[in-house]
Amino acid sequence: MTQPNYILLPVNPVFITFSFVVAFLLNFLPWGGLLGVPDFVALVLVFWSIHQPRKVGIGMAFTMGLIMDVHDSVYLGENALAFTVLSYFAITIHRRVLWFTPFAQSLHVLPLFVLAQALQVIVRLIVAPDAHFPGWLVFSQSLVTTILWPLATLILLAPQKRAVDKDHTRPI
Repeated sequence: MTQPNYILLPVNPVFITFSFVVAFLLNFLPWGGLLGVPDFVALVLVFWSIHQPRKVGIGMAFTMGLIMDVHDSVYLGENALAFTVLSYFAITIHRRVLWFTPFAQSLHVLPLFVLAQALQVIVRLIVAPDAHFPGWLVFSQSLVTTILWPLATLILLAPQKRAVDKDHTRPI
């Protein structure tokens, strides 16, 4: 049995803002140096860049990156560069990705998250002369963020879904 094709309601800009605030609060939690902690801001940024590219774009990504730079106390522009590139490529593939199920979409966004994290590692290695490669386990963050993609899709699209109407006489 196939799932019904939902006609989505227009997204509320307040909800987009609320989702970014919640993502920032989740990123601000004191996770410590744990490996595999997802980047919630990147997840929400890619989601809205794919689903609403006219409302959330590269300028928003740059702003979110600067805020995360200040919070993480990293080199100014490190996250801004990564989030800008992340948003650019998400907007580039947004029409193709929307044809797939959320699980298949996660395979399309995995390279985006890996690329963004690789940019962050490369910037750290270039800027700090005594820095060393942190190891391949640092990319587990991208994998965990990708695993959360179907759940994020379910949660962030929920306010836009119309109720399934049982009236078969109406065309929509």
